[in-house]
Amino acid sequence: MKKIFMALALATSLTMPCFADEDKADGLNVIVTSGEPQTQMMSMVLSMMTIEKLNKKVNMVLCDKAGTLALKDSDSPVVKAMDASPKQVMQQLISKGMDVKLCPLYLPSIGKDESVLIKGVEVADPAKVAARLLNKNFNILSY
Repeated sequence: MKKIFMALALATSLTMPCFADEDKADGLNVIVTSGEPQTQMMSMVLSMMTIEKLNKKVNMVLCDKAGTLALKDSDSPVVKAMDASPKQVMQQLISKGMDVKLCPLYLPSIGKDESVLIKGVEVADPAKVAARLLNKNFNILSY
């Protein structure tokens, strides 16, 4: 438990500069590529805080191993500290207005189409994602 707390404290301290000028930023662009549940959960926790506590917008892009979070039939293990899975928290965030896109390379690489995606997740348009990433009114977090 102490290790989890220390990891969360470190991650929070590294990301707090993103929130230092909270009134100046419109929100976050969050890129998640990790397949590790704790890493995925940290991206969800900070996204949740951004939406609920700061009333800001969050745009998320899932790529690589994190792409499994977007699939209807995928399992996402429960992270004990939160008593929820990253996928469950992501679905809550989608219902609160978080925009979630899936890397356009992901589905072709696993031989699937958009019919396998959970509600609220769409395949990303690279030009639109690039424009969002270049928007200086949004901070970028990458997991």
